[in-house]
Amino acid sequence: MSILLLPFQPRFMVLTLAITLFVGSVLGLAYLPLNPVLMVLCAVGGFFSLVGLHDLFQTHHAILRNYPIAAHIRFLLEEIRPEMRQYFFEDEKHSMPFSRDKRAVVYQRAKGVLDKRPFGTNYDVYAEGFEWLNHSLKPTDAKPDDFRITIGGPDCAQPYNASMFNISAMSFGALSPNAIMALNKGAALGHFAHDTGEGGFSPYHKWGGGDIIWEIGSGYFGARNLDGTFSPEHFAKTAAHPQVKMVELKLSQGAKPGHGGVLPAAKVTQEIADTRGVPMGQDCVSPSSHSAFSTPVELMQFIGEMRRLSGGKPAGFKLCLGHEWEFLAICKAMLETGIYPDFIVVDGSEGGTGAAPMEFMDHLGKPLREGLNFVHNALVGIGARDRIKLGASGKIASAFDMVRVMALGADWCNAARGYMFAIGCIQSQSCHTDRCPTGVATQDPSRQRALVVPDKAQRVAQFHNSTLHALSELTAAAGLEHPTEFHKQHISRRISPKEVVTFADLYPSLEEGELLKGTTNEAYARAWAMADAHSFRAHMA
Repeated sequence: MSILLLPFQPRFMVLTLAITLFVGSVLGLAYLPLNPVLMVLCAVGGFFSLVGLHDLFQTHHAILRNYPIAAHIRFLLEEIRPEMRQYFFEDEKHSMPFSRDKRAVVYQRAKGVLDKRPFGTNYDVYAEGFEWLNHSLKPTDAKPDDFRITIGGPDCAQPYNASMFNISAMSFGALSPNAIMALNKGAALGHFAHDTGEGGFSPYHKWGGGDIIWEIGSGYFGARNLDGTFSPEHFAKTAAHPQVKMVELKLSQGAKPGHGGVLPAAKVTQEIADTRGVPMGQDCVSPSSHSAFSTPVELMQFIGEMRRLSGGKPAGFKLCLGHEWEFLAICKAMLETGIYPDFIVVDGSEGGTGAAPMEFMDHLGKPLREGLNFVHNALVGIGARDRIKLGASGKIASAFDMVRVMALGADWCNAARGYMFAIGCIQSQSCHTDRCPTGVATQDPSRQRALVVPDKAQRVAQFHNSTLHALSELTAAAGLEHPTEFHKQHISRRISPKEVVTFADLYPSLEEGELLKGTTNEAYARAWAMADAHSFRAHMA
C-alpha cells in the first residue's frame, strides 16, 4: 500500500487500481473461513485503497491528487495545529494571542486551585518592553469587597454600582446558549455585570439572573423595526427589564472597527430571529454604520434618548478609537448640547472576535492604551472627566492587566476571552467554524453539551473573585487603598537595557479644561481644530 504515498504518475494509478481490485476480490471472499487477522488486514487495505483511488480522481485538492492518503495527514495536522502548538511548542510567556501562563492562571483561579509560581520570573527583566508596578515600603490593607464603582452622571436617575471587573460584550449566536447561561449565572453569583454584545438580550441572558449591560449596535437587534431602523418602543420595553442595569451603544469594536457583518439566512434560527427581532428566511445584516444618527450632535441626542427611554439608567457608548478628531468632535457635541454619556467603554485593537478579516484584526484601530489615554485626556481637557466613567476592554485577564489600564484612567475593566477561558475555552481558534471543541463558541448541540452550566458558572464567579483578590494584593503592595488611586507614575517600562521610563513619560497628560483654554500640546491642538460637532469629517481650516 506504500504505492499510494508516492506522487501521482500514470503507472502508479494503474498499480493502485490493480491493488484495489485485488483487495476487493479478497474482501469478496470474506465469507470463507479466513484467518481473522488476514480479514482485518484485507479490510484495512481495501479501505485505504478506496481512499487513495478517490483522492486520485477528486478535483478539489491538488495535493491529494499528487499525494493520495499522505496528504490527509497534512490536513489533520493543519486542523489540530493550534492545539499542538500551544501544548507542545509554545513557551510559557510569549505565545499569542494569550500565553500558556496567562491561560493557566485563569484556569487555576476559575477552578479555585493553587495559582502560585515557583523559581522566579521567566521574563527577561532587562529586555525592551518589560513592564512592572512600583511597590511601596509601606503596604496597605486594600479590601476587594470595596472594588466597586458607581456609574451614572448628574442626568442619570438609576446609577449602577458596578464591579471593577465585568464580562465584556459577547453575543448569543457567537457564543452557545450554554456559554451565555454559565456566564450570566456566574455574574449573578459574583455580583458583577454581563454585557450582552450586540446580538440581543436573549432568554439565555435572563436565565441566570445576572446584571446586564444591554448593548445595541448598528443592527439595533432587539430594538428595531422590521426595516432595520431603531424602534423606541421596542428599546424601552427591553430596557425596562429589571436585569438591565445599563444601556450601551456600540460605535465600533476593537477586533474589527468599521466592519459590519451578515448572518446568512440559513443560520438564522427561530431563537436568533426572536431575540434579534429579525424575520426568518432573510439574511441578518449588521451594517458598518448607524442609521439613527449621522453627526456627533445627533449621537449625543441619541444617547440622551437612550437614557430617557430606559427610565434614567446609565447610558453610554463603546468605541475603538480611530481618527482622533472624531472623538474630539463628540466632545464638542457634548459641550454644545449639554448631553453627556454616563460612561464610555474604550476597546483596544487587541480585542478578540469570533471572526474578522485579517487586515482589520491586525492593522486597524488604536491599541487600548493609546486609545484609553487619548479619551481620558480629552475628557479632562473639556472638564467632563468627573461626570463620565471609563471602562476598558482588550486582552485583560489578570490583575496586572487591570492595573496598567487603571493607571491610564480606566474606572473599570471588561474581559471577554478571560471569561471564555474560565468556562473552558482552550484557544483552539475555531470560533468561526462552529466546531469549538469545548462548546463555548458553537451552535452545534452535540458540542454544546460539553459545557456543563452549573459547574462553569461557579468557575466564572471564582475567576472574578480571585482576580479581584489579586488586584487587592497589588493595590496593597503599591501602598494604595483603592485601584482608582493608580496613576501613570506607578508603572515603569524598560525601553532599552539601560533606560527606564514611567507611563507618565510615555503617555502625556492634559490638565483640567486645557482643550477649552487652548492647549500647547500640538497633537491635541491640531485634532481639536479639525473637530466639528456637526460632522464626523475633519474640518480643514
